[in-house]
Amino acid sequence: MPAQVSIIMASYNSAPFIKDAIASVAGQSFVDWELLVSDDCSSDATVEIVSELARSEPRIRLLKGDRNRGPAAVRNAAIEQAEGRFIAFLDSDDLWKPEKLDRQIAFMRDQDVAFCFTSYDRINEGGRLISTHHVSKPVSYGDLLKSCVIGCLTAIYDSEKLGKMYMPEIRKRQDFGLWLKILKKVDHAVPLEESLAQYRVRSGSVSANKLVAASYTWSIYRDVEKLDLLQSAYYFSHYAYNGVRNNYLRFLPSRH
Repeated sequence: MPAQVSIIMASYNSAPFIKDAIASVAGQSFVDWELLVSDDCSSDATVEIVSELARSEPRIRLLKGDRNRGPAAVRNAAIEQAEGRFIAFLDSDDLWKPEKLDRQIAFMRDQDVAFCFTSYDRINEGGRLISTHHVSKPVSYGDLLKSCVIGCLTAIYDSEKLGKMYMPEIRKRQDFGLWLKILKKVDHAVPLEESLAQYRVRSGSVSANKLVAASYTWSIYRDVEKLDLLQSAYYFSHYAYNGVRNNYLRFLPSRH
């Protein structure tokens, strides 16, 4: 019988963190999963680490390409090979809490949800808590264009309801592009408010570099979603405001 959940993990020179990421999957209270680690021609010990873990854990599958293709292509290769009904995502430097799949899959089944996401913690490279990203409201296509509140490490979609959905072949913000694609098929992504994952903030990442992230967001509007200039400017103004509010204004002292 195929696993109920297929977990998609792209890897590229992930040796410092991937063992912990995989351990957080192996430690799930929900056991009916497969983990597809899709490696993008790593030059460090990533493949050796994953291969060693796969020898003792048959639910882990390592997929290796013959050339570096970028994270969208390797994730899509894993989605193509996935056998589970539910498609989940975990990056090779992030972590899941032990009850993540149990809580989220039960919620999706009970509430008949096709696309679900959760709150998550932000941690530093050493694993120390920085803050918690809270989610509480369903998100529509228009909402997401204004602010991408769905963390890749929290998202799960039901391929029985939606079919297999793939990431756009772009170098950055592929997950954002996929969520927008899904939200053209369903009215809302439905949140589970509990924090069930840990996102590792690393220096030099796209999410850490706000200007780079902004440029890729603009590219999503124009090149992927094909929005006109006025629409793009409208949504980008919301994106910029939400970014400033979430990253800076919330730290200002209250006047009340």
